[in-house]
Amino acid sequence: MQDIQHYIQENKDKFLTELLDLLRIPSVSADSKFKADVRKAAEFICEKLKTAGADSAEICETAGFPIVYGEKIIDAALPTILVYGHYDVQPADPYELWNSPPFEPVVKEEKIYARGSCDDKGQVYMHLKAFEAMMATNTLPCNVKFMIEGEEEVGSDNLGTFVKSNKEKLQADVILISDTAIIANDIPSIDVGLRGLSYMEVEVTGANRDLHSGVYGGAVANPINVLSKMIASLHDENNHISIPAFYDDVVELSGEEREAMAKTPFNLEEYKKDLDIDEVRGEKGYSTIERASIRPTLDVNGIWGGYIGEGAKTVLPSKAFAKISMRLVPDQQSDKITELFTKHFESIAPEGVKVKVRAHHGGEPYVTPTDSIAYLAAEKAMEESFGKKPVPTRGGGSIPIVALFEKELGLKTVLMGFGLDTDAIHSPNEHFGLFNFYKGIETIPLFFKYFSEESSK
Repeated sequence: MQDIQHYIQENKDKFLTELLDLLRIPSVSADSKFKADVRKAAEFICEKLKTAGADSAEICETAGFPIVYGEKIIDAALPTILVYGHYDVQPADPYELWNSPPFEPVVKEEKIYARGSCDDKGQVYMHLKAFEAMMATNTLPCNVKFMIEGEEEVGSDNLGTFVKSNKEKLQADVILISDTAIIANDIPSIDVGLRGLSYMEVEVTGANRDLHSGVYGGAVANPINVLSKMIASLHDENNHISIPAFYDDVVELSGEEREAMAKTPFNLEEYKKDLDIDEVRGEKGYSTIERASIRPTLDVNGIWGGYIGEGAKTVLPSKAFAKISMRLVPDQQSDKITELFTKHFESIAPEGVKVKVRAHHGGEPYVTPTDSIAYLAAEKAMEESFGKKPVPTRGGGSIPIVALFEKELGLKTVLMGFGLDTDAIHSPNEHFGLFNFYKGIETIPLFFKYFSEESSK
Protein backbone atom coordinates (compact mmCIF):
# COMPACT_ATOMS: atom_id res chain seq x y z
CA MET A 1 0.00 0.00 0.00
CA GLN A 2 3.01 2.30 0.28
CA ASP A 3 3.08 2.77 -3.50
CA ILE A 4 -0.55 3.85 -3.45
CA GLN A 5 0.03 6.31 -0.60
CA HIS A 6 3.02 7.76 -2.43
CA TYR A 7 0.95 8.17 -5.61
CA ILE A 8 -1.82 9.93 -3.69
CA GLN A 9 0.66 12.31 -2.05
CA GLU A 10 2.30 13.10 -5.38
CA ASN A 11 -1.05 13.83 -7.05
CA LYS A 12 -3.06 15.60 -4.33
CA ASP A 13 -3.07 18.93 -6.12
CA LYS A 14 -4.15 17.34 -9.39
CA PHE A 15 -6.97 15.45 -7.67
CA LEU A 16 -8.25 18.65 -6.07
CA THR A 17 -8.04 20.66 -9.30
CA GLU A 18 -10.08 18.05 -11.13
CA LEU A 19 -12.72 17.96 -8.40
CA LEU A 20 -13.03 21.74 -8.52
CA ASP A 21 -13.62 21.51 -12.28
CA LEU A 22 -16.42 19.00 -11.66
CA LEU A 23 -17.96 21.21 -8.98
CA ARG A 24 -18.14 24.11 -11.43
CA ILE A 25 -20.72 22.19 -13.45
CA PRO A 26 -24.20 23.07 -12.08
CA SER A 27 -25.70 19.60 -12.47
CA VAL A 28 -29.02 20.32 -10.73
CA SER A 29 -31.35 17.49 -11.71
CA ALA A 30 -34.47 19.10 -10.21
CA ASP A 31 -34.38 22.17 -12.47
CA SER A 32 -34.83 21.76 -16.25
CA LYS A 33 -32.76 24.86 -17.00
CA PHE A 34 -29.67 22.88 -15.93
CA LYS A 35 -30.43 19.93 -18.22
CA ALA A 36 -27.37 20.47 -20.41
CA ASP A 37 -25.13 20.84 -17.35
CA VAL A 38 -26.31 17.55 -15.89
CA ARG A 39 -25.22 15.80 -19.08
CA LYS A 40 -21.94 17.71 -19.05
CA ALA A 41 -21.24 16.31 -15.57
CA ALA A 42 -21.96 12.79 -16.83
CA GLU A 43 -19.52 13.28 -19.68
CA PHE A 44 -16.89 14.56 -17.24
CA ILE A 45 -17.23 11.47 -15.02
CA CYS A 46 -17.15 9.14 -18.02
CA GLU A 47 -13.98 10.68 -19.39
CA LYS A 48 -12.23 10.52 -15.99
CA LEU A 49 -13.11 6.83 -15.66
CA LYS A 50 -11.45 6.18 -19.01
CA THR A 51 -8.29 8.10 -18.15
CA ALA A 52 -8.11 6.40 -14.74
CA GLY A 53 -7.82 3.01 -16.44
CA ALA A 54 -11.28 1.56 -16.97
CA ASP A 55 -11.50 -1.10 -19.68
CA SER A 56 -14.68 0.59 -20.80
CA ALA A 57 -16.77 3.56 -19.77
CA GLU A 58 -20.03 4.64 -21.34
CA ILE A 59 -22.95 7.00 -20.96
CA CYS A 60 -26.09 4.91 -20.73
CA GLU A 61 -29.24 6.75 -21.77
CA THR A 62 -32.42 6.56 -19.72
CA ALA A 63 -35.84 8.21 -19.95
CA GLY A 64 -34.31 10.96 -17.81
CA PHE A 65 -30.67 11.79 -17.14
CA PRO A 66 -27.95 9.31 -18.16
CA ILE A 67 -26.11 6.78 -16.03
CA VAL A 68 -22.33 6.53 -16.31
CA TYR A 69 -21.13 2.95 -16.29
CA GLY A 70 -17.52 1.79 -16.29
CA GLU A 71 -15.57 -1.31 -15.37
CA LYS A 72 -12.17 -2.88 -14.97
CA ILE A 73 -12.19 -6.68 -15.03
CA ILE A 74 -8.77 -8.12 -14.24
CA ASP A 75 -9.87 -11.72 -13.60
CA ALA A 76 -13.40 -13.13 -13.75
CA ALA A 77 -12.50 -15.49 -10.91
CA LEU A 78 -11.80 -12.60 -8.53
CA PRO A 79 -14.42 -10.73 -6.47
CA THR A 80 -16.14 -7.70 -7.99
CA ILE A 81 -16.97 -4.45 -6.20
CA LEU A 82 -19.75 -2.31 -7.67
CA VAL A 83 -19.32 1.38 -6.77
CA TYR A 84 -22.48 3.48 -6.81
CA GLY A 85 -22.80 7.24 -6.53
CA HIS A 86 -24.44 10.25 -8.14
CA TYR A 87 -23.21 13.29 -10.03
CA ASP A 88 -26.39 15.35 -9.74
CA VAL A 89 -26.78 17.92 -6.98
CA GLN A 90 -29.49 19.70 -5.03
CA PRO A 91 -30.67 23.15 -6.13
CA ALA A 92 -28.48 25.90 -4.65
CA ASP A 93 -31.36 28.19 -3.70
CA PRO A 94 -31.45 30.51 -1.85
CA TYR A 95 -28.34 31.89 -3.56
CA GLU A 96 -28.21 35.01 -1.40
CA LEU A 97 -27.37 32.91 1.67
CA TRP A 98 -24.14 31.58 0.14
CA ASN A 99 -20.92 33.28 1.20
CA SER A 100 -19.48 32.49 -2.23
CA PRO A 101 -21.21 31.45 -5.47
CA PRO A 102 -22.32 27.78 -5.16
CA PHE A 103 -20.82 26.73 -8.49
CA GLU A 104 -17.59 28.67 -8.14
CA PRO A 105 -15.78 26.43 -5.65
CA VAL A 106 -13.62 28.07 -3.02
CA VAL A 107 -11.07 26.35 -0.77
CA LYS A 108 -10.73 28.05 2.60
CA GLU A 109 -9.97 26.87 6.11
CA GLU A 110 -9.13 23.42 4.70
CA LYS A 111 -12.64 23.00 3.26
CA ILE A 112 -14.07 23.00 -0.28
CA TYR A 113 -17.15 25.24 -0.47
CA ALA A 114 -19.49 24.43 -3.36
CA ARG A 115 -22.80 22.75 -4.07
CA GLY A 116 -22.12 19.02 -4.39
CA SER A 117 -18.73 19.20 -2.69
CA CYS A 118 -19.79 16.53 -0.19
CA ASP A 119 -23.10 15.30 -1.65
CA ASP A 120 -22.02 13.53 -3.70
CA LYS A 121 -19.47 14.75 -6.24
CA GLY A 122 -16.61 14.97 -3.74
CA GLN A 123 -17.28 11.50 -2.40
CA VAL A 124 -17.78 9.99 -5.86
CA TYR A 125 -14.53 11.54 -6.98
CA MET A 126 -12.68 9.85 -4.11
CA HIS A 127 -13.55 6.53 -5.73
CA LEU A 128 -12.34 7.59 -9.17
CA LYS A 129 -9.03 8.77 -7.74
CA ALA A 130 -8.60 5.71 -5.53
CA PHE A 131 -9.18 3.57 -8.63
CA GLU A 132 -6.66 5.67 -10.55
CA ALA A 133 -4.11 5.21 -7.77
CA MET A 134 -4.57 1.43 -7.75
CA MET A 135 -4.28 1.26 -11.52
CA ALA A 136 -1.22 3.52 -11.64
CA THR A 137 0.59 1.35 -9.09
CA ASN A 138 -0.66 -1.96 -10.51
CA THR A 139 -2.23 -2.88 -7.16
CA LEU A 140 -5.92 -3.30 -8.02
CA PRO A 141 -6.68 -6.58 -6.19
CA CYS A 142 -10.10 -7.36 -7.70
CA ASN A 143 -12.60 -6.33 -10.33
CA VAL A 144 -14.46 -3.06 -10.07
CA LYS A 145 -17.57 -1.64 -11.71
CA PHE A 146 -18.92 1.90 -11.49
CA MET A 147 -22.53 3.03 -11.76
CA ILE A 148 -22.84 6.79 -11.29
CA GLU A 149 -26.29 8.26 -11.85
CA GLY A 150 -27.75 11.71 -12.40
CA GLU A 151 -31.15 11.49 -10.71
CA GLU A 152 -30.49 10.58 -7.07
CA GLU A 153 -31.60 13.97 -5.83
CA VAL A 154 -34.96 13.59 -7.60
CA GLY A 155 -35.75 10.02 -6.63
CA SER A 156 -33.69 7.83 -9.00
CA ASP A 157 -36.78 7.15 -11.09
CA ASN A 158 -34.89 5.61 -14.01
CA LEU A 159 -32.11 3.81 -12.16
CA GLY A 160 -34.49 1.04 -11.14
CA THR A 161 -35.33 0.34 -14.77
CA PHE A 162 -31.64 0.35 -15.66
CA VAL A 163 -30.80 -2.09 -12.87
CA LYS A 164 -33.59 -4.48 -13.82
CA SER A 165 -32.52 -4.40 -17.47
CA ASN A 166 -28.79 -4.86 -16.81
CA LYS A 167 -28.56 -7.50 -14.10
CA GLU A 168 -25.83 -9.43 -15.90
CA LYS A 169 -23.74 -6.31 -16.53
CA LEU A 170 -24.08 -5.34 -12.87
CA GLN A 171 -23.17 -8.72 -11.38
CA ALA A 172 -20.89 -8.20 -8.40
CA ASP A 173 -20.18 -9.37 -4.87
CA VAL A 174 -20.91 -6.17 -2.96
CA ILE A 175 -21.99 -2.58 -3.53
CA LEU A 176 -19.83 0.20 -2.09
CA ILE A 177 -21.33 3.66 -1.55
CA SER A 178 -19.81 6.85 -0.15
CA ASP A 179 -22.77 9.17 0.34
CA THR A 180 -22.90 9.27 4.13
CA ALA A 181 -20.99 10.81 7.02
CA ILE A 182 -18.66 9.90 9.88
CA ILE A 183 -19.20 11.08 13.44
CA ALA A 184 -16.06 13.25 13.45
CA ASN A 185 -12.62 13.31 11.87
CA ASP A 186 -11.23 11.65 14.99
CA ILE A 187 -14.23 9.31 15.44
CA PRO A 188 -14.69 7.22 12.29
CA SER A 189 -18.00 5.47 11.79
CA ILE A 190 -19.86 3.33 9.27
CA ASP A 191 -23.57 3.69 8.60
CA VAL A 192 -25.37 0.37 9.01
CA GLY A 193 -28.85 1.68 8.30
CA LEU A 194 -30.77 4.18 6.21
CA ARG A 195 -34.27 5.51 6.56
CA GLY A 196 -36.80 5.19 3.77
CA LEU A 197 -38.72 8.08 2.25
CA SER A 198 -42.16 9.15 1.13
CA TYR A 199 -42.19 12.61 -0.45
CA MET A 200 -45.50 14.35 -1.07
CA GLU A 201 -46.91 17.60 -2.40
CA VAL A 202 -50.28 18.96 -1.29
CA GLU A 203 -52.50 21.67 -2.75
CA VAL A 204 -55.42 23.40 -1.04
CA THR A 205 -57.81 25.46 -3.16
CA GLY A 206 -60.47 27.84 -1.90
CA ALA A 207 -62.17 30.36 -4.17
CA ASN A 208 -61.70 30.31 -7.92
CA ARG A 209 -59.46 33.39 -7.81
CA ASP A 210 -57.42 35.53 -5.40
CA LEU A 211 -59.72 37.76 -3.37
CA HIS A 212 -59.57 41.14 -1.62
CA SER A 213 -58.87 40.28 2.02
CA GLY A 214 -61.03 43.14 3.25
CA VAL A 215 -64.05 42.36 1.09
CA TYR A 216 -63.92 38.57 1.52
CA GLY A 217 -61.76 37.96 4.57
CA GLY A 218 -63.62 36.13 7.32
CA ALA A 219 -66.39 35.08 4.94
CA VAL A 220 -64.68 32.35 2.90
CA ALA A 221 -61.92 29.86 3.65
CA ASN A 222 -58.34 31.07 3.36
CA PRO A 223 -56.33 28.17 1.87
CA ILE A 224 -53.14 29.18 3.70
CA ASN A 225 -54.91 29.27 7.05
CA VAL A 226 -56.56 25.92 6.31
CA LEU A 227 -53.33 24.30 5.12
CA SER A 228 -51.47 25.52 8.21
CA LYS A 229 -54.07 23.98 10.51
CA MET A 230 -54.07 20.71 8.56
CA ILE A 231 -50.28 20.47 8.77
CA ALA A 232 -50.30 21.34 12.48
CA SER A 233 -52.71 18.48 13.13
CA LEU A 234 -50.26 15.91 11.71
CA HIS A 235 -48.41 15.85 15.06
CA ASP A 236 -49.87 15.55 18.55
CA GLU A 237 -48.63 17.22 21.75
CA ASN A 238 -45.86 14.59 22.05
CA ASN A 239 -44.67 15.16 18.46
CA HIS A 240 -46.10 11.78 17.59
CA ILE A 241 -47.36 11.56 13.99
CA SER A 242 -51.15 11.42 14.09
CA ILE A 243 -51.85 9.62 10.80
CA PRO A 244 -53.83 6.46 11.65
CA ALA A 245 -51.82 3.21 11.27
CA PHE A 246 -48.61 5.19 10.54
CA TYR A 247 -46.61 3.28 13.17
CA ASP A 248 -48.15 -0.17 12.61
CA ASP A 249 -45.07 -1.64 10.88
CA VAL A 250 -42.34 0.19 12.79
CA VAL A 251 -39.73 -2.17 14.23
CA GLU A 252 -39.02 -1.16 17.81
CA LEU A 253 -35.43 -1.59 18.95
CA SER A 254 -34.78 -3.61 22.07
CA GLY A 255 -33.54 -2.06 25.29
CA GLU A 256 -30.10 -3.53 24.64
CA GLU A 257 -29.97 -2.01 21.15
CA ARG A 258 -30.98 1.40 22.47
CA GLU A 259 -28.35 1.17 25.20
CA ALA A 260 -25.73 0.42 22.54
CA MET A 261 -26.88 3.46 20.51
CA ALA A 262 -26.61 5.63 23.62
CA LYS A 263 -22.88 4.88 23.73
CA THR A 264 -22.34 6.60 20.39
CA PRO A 265 -20.16 9.69 20.95
CA PHE A 266 -22.52 12.68 20.98
CA ASN A 267 -22.43 16.06 22.70
CA LEU A 268 -25.88 17.63 22.90
CA GLU A 269 -24.57 21.08 23.88
CA GLU A 270 -22.20 21.17 20.89
CA TYR A 271 -25.05 19.97 18.67
CA LYS A 272 -27.26 22.86 19.80
CA LYS A 273 -24.42 25.35 19.54
CA ASP A 274 -23.62 24.31 15.97
CA LEU A 275 -27.27 24.84 14.98
CA ASP A 276 -27.66 28.01 17.09
CA ILE A 277 -30.73 26.65 18.89
CA ASP A 278 -31.66 26.77 22.57
CA GLU A 279 -33.34 23.38 22.74
CA VAL A 280 -33.92 20.24 20.70
CA ARG A 281 -37.41 19.06 19.83
CA GLY A 282 -38.86 15.76 18.70
CA GLU A 283 -40.86 12.69 19.55
CA LYS A 284 -41.30 12.28 23.30
CA GLY A 285 -39.47 9.35 24.87
CA TYR A 286 -36.53 9.25 22.46
CA SER A 287 -33.06 10.79 22.44
CA THR A 288 -31.81 13.14 19.74
CA ILE A 289 -29.72 10.37 18.17
CA GLU A 290 -32.73 8.04 18.12
CA ARG A 291 -35.07 10.68 16.70
CA ALA A 292 -32.65 11.28 13.84
CA SER A 293 -32.11 7.64 12.94
CA ILE A 294 -34.42 4.89 14.22
CA ARG A 295 -37.71 6.82 14.39
CA PRO A 296 -39.95 7.87 11.49
CA THR A 297 -40.56 11.56 10.89
CA LEU A 298 -42.88 13.94 9.03
CA ASP A 299 -41.58 17.35 8.03
CA VAL A 300 -42.71 20.24 5.86
CA ASN A 301 -39.95 20.98 3.35
CA GLY A 302 -41.58 23.98 1.75
CA ILE A 303 -44.83 25.95 1.98
CA TRP A 304 -46.12 28.76 -0.21
CA GLY A 305 -49.12 30.70 -1.45
CA GLY A 306 -50.48 34.22 -1.70
CA TYR A 307 -48.31 37.31 -1.98
CA ILE A 308 -44.67 37.12 -0.89
CA GLY A 309 -43.24 40.07 -2.81
CA GLU A 310 -41.93 43.34 -1.45
CA GLY A 311 -44.33 45.52 0.44
CA ALA A 312 -47.98 44.68 1.13
CA LYS A 313 -50.78 43.23 -0.95
CA THR A 314 -54.03 42.55 0.88
CA VAL A 315 -54.93 39.32 -0.85
CA LEU A 316 -56.79 36.23 0.21
CA PRO A 317 -55.13 33.56 -1.98
CA SER A 318 -56.95 31.05 -4.11
CA LYS A 319 -54.37 28.31 -3.46
CA ALA A 320 -51.79 27.17 -0.93
CA PHE A 321 -49.15 24.47 -1.36
CA ALA A 322 -46.69 22.46 0.70
CA LYS A 323 -44.07 19.79 0.16
CA ILE A 324 -43.93 17.18 2.91
CA SER A 325 -41.41 14.38 3.43
CA MET A 326 -41.69 11.39 5.72
CA ARG A 327 -38.58 9.45 6.72
CA LEU A 328 -39.36 5.78 7.30
CA VAL A 329 -37.78 3.00 9.34
CA PRO A 330 -37.89 -0.81 9.11
CA ASP A 331 -40.42 -2.33 8.30
CA GLN A 332 -42.43 0.60 6.94
CA GLN A 333 -43.13 0.54 3.21
CA SER A 334 -43.13 3.77 1.22
CA ASP A 335 -46.15 2.88 -0.94
CA LYS A 336 -48.22 2.07 2.12
CA ILE A 337 -47.22 5.25 3.92
CA THR A 338 -47.95 7.31 0.81
CA GLU A 339 -51.45 5.82 0.69
CA LEU A 340 -52.04 6.37 4.42
CA PHE A 341 -50.92 10.00 4.17
CA THR A 342 -53.07 10.66 1.10
CA LYS A 343 -56.24 9.24 2.65
CA HIS A 344 -55.69 11.02 5.95
CA PHE A 345 -54.86 14.40 4.45
CA GLU A 346 -57.91 14.30 2.23
CA SER A 347 -60.08 13.26 5.17
CA ILE A 348 -59.10 16.20 7.39
CA ALA A 349 -59.88 18.87 4.79
CA PRO A 350 -62.71 21.12 6.03
CA GLU A 351 -65.67 22.11 3.91
CA GLY A 352 -65.04 25.13 1.71
CA VAL A 353 -61.74 23.92 0.21
CA LYS A 354 -60.60 21.27 -2.23
CA VAL A 355 -57.46 19.22 -1.62
CA LYS A 356 -55.07 17.51 -4.04
CA VAL A 357 -52.28 15.19 -2.89
CA ARG A 358 -49.48 14.13 -5.22
CA ALA A 359 -46.66 11.66 -4.52
CA HIS A 360 -43.23 12.67 -5.82
CA HIS A 361 -40.98 9.75 -4.96
CA GLY A 362 -40.15 7.25 -2.25
CA GLY A 363 -37.77 4.56 -1.13
CA GLU A 364 -37.43 1.82 1.42
CA PRO A 365 -35.41 1.72 4.66
CA TYR A 366 -32.32 -0.47 4.78
CA VAL A 367 -30.14 -2.17 7.39
CA THR A 368 -26.78 -3.75 6.53
CA PRO A 369 -25.33 -6.65 8.56
CA THR A 370 -22.26 -5.94 10.67
CA ASP A 371 -20.98 -9.52 10.49
CA SER A 372 -20.57 -9.67 6.71
CA ILE A 373 -17.24 -9.94 4.91
CA ALA A 374 -17.85 -6.55 3.33
CA TYR A 375 -18.57 -4.76 6.60
CA LEU A 376 -15.55 -6.33 8.28
CA ALA A 377 -13.41 -5.23 5.34
CA ALA A 378 -14.68 -1.66 5.69
CA GLU A 379 -14.06 -1.79 9.43
CA LYS A 380 -10.46 -2.94 8.91
CA ALA A 381 -9.86 -0.33 6.21
CA MET A 382 -11.10 2.57 8.33
CA GLU A 383 -9.30 1.34 11.42
CA GLU A 384 -6.02 1.27 9.50
CA SER A 385 -6.44 4.69 7.87
CA PHE A 386 -7.89 6.51 10.89
CA GLY A 387 -5.97 4.59 13.56
CA LYS A 388 -9.21 3.88 15.38
CA LYS A 389 -11.94 1.26 15.02
CA PRO A 390 -15.07 2.77 13.43
CA VAL A 391 -18.37 2.97 15.28
CA PRO A 392 -21.46 1.41 13.62
CA THR A 393 -24.24 4.02 13.36
CA ARG A 394 -27.73 4.39 11.90
CA GLY A 395 -28.06 7.17 9.33
CA GLY A 396 -31.05 9.48 9.25
CA GLY A 397 -31.00 10.09 5.51
CA SER A 398 -32.27 8.04 2.62
CA ILE A 399 -30.65 6.43 -0.41
CA PRO A 400 -33.80 4.91 -1.92
CA ILE A 401 -31.99 2.76 -4.45
CA VAL A 402 -30.11 0.68 -1.84
CA ALA A 403 -33.10 -1.52 -1.00
CA LEU A 404 -33.72 -2.02 -4.72
CA PHE A 405 -30.13 -3.17 -5.22
CA GLU A 406 -30.68 -5.97 -2.74
CA LYS A 407 -34.05 -6.90 -4.22
CA GLU A 408 -32.95 -6.93 -7.86
CA LEU A 409 -29.24 -7.83 -7.65
CA GLY A 410 -29.20 -9.80 -4.40
CA LEU A 411 -26.32 -7.66 -3.13
CA LYS A 412 -25.59 -6.15 0.24
CA THR A 413 -24.34 -2.58 0.43
CA VAL A 414 -21.54 -1.07 2.51
CA LEU A 415 -22.08 2.61 3.33
CA MET A 416 -18.55 3.90 3.80
CA GLY A 417 -18.94 7.67 3.72
CA PHE A 418 -16.45 10.36 4.69
CA GLY A 419 -18.55 13.51 5.07
CA LEU A 420 -19.55 15.23 8.31
CA ASP A 421 -23.04 16.12 9.52
CA THR A 422 -21.81 19.71 9.71
CA ASP A 423 -21.01 19.85 5.97
CA ALA A 424 -24.30 21.66 5.24
CA ILE A 425 -25.42 19.30 2.49
CA HIS A 426 -28.68 20.46 0.86
CA SER A 427 -28.03 23.87 2.46
CA PRO A 428 -26.25 27.10 1.53
CA ASN A 429 -22.47 26.95 2.00
CA GLU A 430 -22.17 23.19 1.57
CA HIS A 431 -18.57 22.12 2.09
CA PHE A 432 -16.28 19.10 2.25
CA GLY A 433 -13.06 18.92 4.22
CA LEU A 434 -9.77 18.37 2.40
CA PHE A 435 -8.91 15.91 5.18
CA ASN A 436 -12.05 13.93 4.39
CA PHE A 437 -11.51 13.99 0.63
CA TYR A 438 -7.96 12.69 0.87
CA LYS A 439 -8.78 10.27 3.70
CA GLY A 440 -11.42 8.70 1.48
CA ILE A 441 -8.96 8.24 -1.36
CA GLU A 442 -6.54 6.66 1.11
CA THR A 443 -9.13 4.32 2.69
CA ILE A 444 -10.91 2.97 -0.40
CA PRO A 445 -7.92 0.94 -1.68
CA LEU A 446 -7.68 -0.60 1.80
CA PHE A 447 -11.29 -1.73 1.51
CA PHE A 448 -10.49 -3.34 -1.85
CA LYS A 449 -7.50 -5.07 -0.28
CA TYR A 450 -9.32 -6.46 2.74
CA PHE A 451 -12.47 -7.39 0.84
CA SER A 452 -10.38 -9.37 -1.65
CA GLU A 453 -8.46 -11.09 1.13
CA GLU A 454 -11.55 -11.96 3.15
CA SER A 455 -13.41 -13.21 0.06
CA SER A 456 -10.61 -15.62 -0.79
CA LYS A 457 -10.63 -17.34 2.60
